[in-house]
Amino acid sequence: MGRNTDAGALTAQELYELTVQAPRVSAELLRDVHGASPRVLGEDFAGSGALSRAWVELVPDGRAFAVDRDARNLARAVHPRVEAHVLDVRSPEVRRLGPCDVVHAGNFSLGELHERAELVGWARASHSRLARGGIVAADTYGGESAWRVGSLERRRVLEDGREIRWVWDQRSADPRTAEVVNALSFRVLRAGVVVSEMPDAFVYRWRLWSVPELVDVLCEVGFVDVTVRTRLDGERESDSEEIRLHPSCVALVVGR
Repeated sequence: MGRNTDAGALTAQELYELTVQAPRVSAELLRDVHGASPRVLGEDFAGSGALSRAWVELVPDGRAFAVDRDARNLARAVHPRVEAHVLDVRSPEVRRLGPCDVVHAGNFSLGELHERAELVGWARASHSRLARGGIVAADTYGGESAWRVGSLERRRVLEDGREIRWVWDQRSADPRTAEVVNALSFRVLRAGVVVSEMPDAFVYRWRLWSVPELVDVLCEVGFVDVTVRTRLDGERESDSEEIRLHPSCVALVVGR
């Protein structure tokens, strides 16, 4: 644990939401990708349930199932139309959480599944949870930079003047096994003085699934229309040539 001298210190989950997530943008994207009037979201690997909360705020009569195996994360998933379930996504109980119009696994979380059989099992269970016309969506990152080690630092200033600095550190990446280790660390400053810090607030040991692997698995479990999007910010969609030439990309694989 890092040091803390700020009485109003932010938790790791709050820092995560304030820095690396844009839940409203993600909710709007999923609604648009669905293409009709989706109401029910299944958020797997939900973390703090930020997407689920954004979903029910965006969709007036919407509901959401937020699933995560860490109860500390789901402590923030509080809303009368959000059901929080402390479960492993591989649990048979998850199949009963539906029917959903959208099932989503974001923040590269499918990397928690290290075996292909586990990935197929998740995809098959997600397929069974869908209402007619529903979609499954999962993201991953790729390109040549996916196998580089190194750090990326960003900052954000909050309305109360506090500054958050966070570092994304890819510590190892083995293209032979597709295994990567990443860490997310935070530091909060007030008037230039560090008031709290959380080194290694989150450490991830992932199997980095490629876009073709995810497409293949979704087709295998019965999705008849599988597409790939690489613009996740509401802007114009990239074409395949742009994906090929760009040194890195984040892609959303959608099964319909």
